[in-house]
Amino acid sequence: MKTTSVQSSTLAAIGCDDACGILQLEFRSRAVYRYFGVPGLVVDALWAAPSKGGYFNLAIRGRFRHLRIPGTETGSRGEC
Repeated sequence: MKTTSVQSSTLAAIGCDDACGILQLEFRSRAVYRYFGVPGLVVDALWAAPSKGGYFNLAIRGRFRHLRIPGTETGSRGEC
């Protein structure tokens, strides 16, 4: 999955696969998580948020099924 770097103190990159319905977030720690079933409006709002980390905590964290990609915290990147 292709990701795009973002300006955020929490997130390093955001990726979205609309066909698979997956939101992928890479954190500054290099941990990569995939979130499933996130509505497009939520994804759009994340992209537009002035504080992406704040929006993540408010609207995504703890609200959607997710999976951490093993080994990503060491700097490797998960691929779809």
